[in-house]
Amino acid sequence: MKIWTFLLILVLAATGTLAAFNWEAFSATTPLWLGVATVQAPLGVVMLGMVAILTVLFLLSIGYSQSLSLIEARRYAKELQANRELAERAEASRLLELRGFLEVSMQAINSQGAETRALLLSRLDQVERSMATSLEQTGNSLAASIGEVDDRLERGRAGVLVK
Repeated sequence: MKIWTFLLILVLAATGTLAAFNWEAFSATTPLWLGVATVQAPLGVVMLGMVAILTVLFLLSIGYSQSLSLIEARRYAKELQANRELAERAEASRLLELRGFLEVSMQAINSQGAETRALLLSRLDQVERSMATSLEQTGNSLAASIGEVDDRLERGRAGVLVK
């Protein structure tokens, strides 16, 4: 309970208690001037009636203010929910866009990988052919050198046998 509500209840209880204890004084009739005419009425009861009317008006004012606050809070909650849904849709859209971008990027990377692989395989084939050619030439050169050494040895033996 808020402090102001507690104070209001306390003041109303004090006023009611004071009126109950002094009811004879409150209900005693006195002449009251209303600005236009004078009437005989109990001043205490009139004042209690005015306090009661003010209390009812105050409570109605509080109720009206509370209902306006609740309506406004509900409106803000609806706006907040609408904005939250809009933000979620925008986020989902961004995620879909990011997913599409990643898929395109992955396809580009895969195609680059395939191109690089094909290029690498073709270069490996070239290197393999070059090495085979080089190996064949080296083999031929080695065979020629061995044949030449063999010829020299045979000539050297033939020359030693002839002498």
